[in-house]
Amino acid sequence: MRIASKSSTTGLTPYDTDYPIVCFDESSKQLISEVRTPIPASTGQVERYDYEYQREGVCNLFMMFEPLVGWRHVVVTDHRTQIDYAYQIKYLVDQRYPHAIKIRLAQDNLNTHVKASLYKAFLPAEARRILDKIEFHYTPKHGSWLNMAEIELSVLNRQCLDRRIPDKHLLIQEISAWENRMNSLSCIVNWQFTTADARFKLHRLYPSIIA
Repeated sequence: MRIASKSSTTGLTPYDTDYPIVCFDESSKQLISEVRTPIPASTGQVERYDYEYQREGVCNLFMMFEPLVGWRHVVVTDHRTQIDYAYQIKYLVDQRYPHAIKIRLAQDNLNTHVKASLYKAFLPAEARRILDKIEFHYTPKHGSWLNMAEIELSVLNRQCLDRRIPDKHLLIQEISAWENRMNSLSCIVNWQFTTADARFKLHRLYPSIIA
C-alpha cells in the first residue's frame, strides 16, 4: 500500500459532503498474555520472551474508513453479531455524518451486513430511519479485497497489533493512538485499481450479461 497526501488522487469519485463514501470491514484480534516476564532489550541484544503464552480471549474490530479524506475509526467489541453491526451503522448516521443525504457504504457479503440487522437491534421506525440514510454497495463474492477498509485493517495489524496484547483495555488504547496518528496525517490509500481493470481481471466475479 502507498500512503498519499490528502490532495492526491484515489481513483474514486470526487468528494461530496452530502454523499460520503465509507468503507466498512471487520476483523478479530486474539488477546495473549505472557506466562514469563520478558527479558528487556540491552546493548547488542533484542528483547527476548518465552514462546509460551496464555490465551485471553478474542476481540472483534470494526473498521470504518473514508478514503477521500483519510479518516478511519476502529471500534473494539466483544462480539461480531447483527446487533454489534447495527450500532456501528447508527454511529455513522447519527454521529459521524448527521447532515449527509446518503452515506455510500462499501462492504463485503458477510451474513451480518444486511438490513435485517438494523430491525433486530432497533424498533422498526428507528431501523427505517437509519437505513434511509444508507446506500449499500457490496463487493463481489471472493473479491472482498476491493474494499479499502480491508487494506486499513492490514495496515493496523502491521503497524500496531503485530505483537502480544493481553487485554481489551490495552488493545483499545493502542488502537486509539494509532487511529489518532493516522487521522492527524490524513493518510489515504492511493487507489489505482480502476473499474476497467476490475471488469477485465475479475470478470469471473461479475455476472455476465447476455445480449
